[in-house]
Amino acid sequence: MEQYFVYILASPSRTLYTGVTNNLARRVYEHKHKLIPGFTSRYNVGLLVYFETFNTPQEAIAREKQIKGWVRRKKIALVEENNPSWEDLSEAWE
Repeated sequence: MEQYFVYILASPSRTLYTGVTNNLARRVYEHKHKLIPGFTSRYNVGLLVYFETFNTPQEAIAREKQIKGWVRRKKIALVEENNPSWEDLSEAWE
């Protein structure tokens, strides 16, 4: 059964990016190595600070849209509730 992920990446200065994928390790690698032009490569956003797992793409996309609609303060609270030290959850993956 395939899984889908909603994730939040941060830069060292805590610029945030929320995304959705069916392969979290690959997607984080792409962001970290700036393989995707755009926001994350421009703002050095590559630290995986939060993620959730879903069974369907529809659930994941709905959650991504919900989080993207939040104010920054609420996104920070979500990260800090689950990862208070803002550690890179993908650090051991490489």
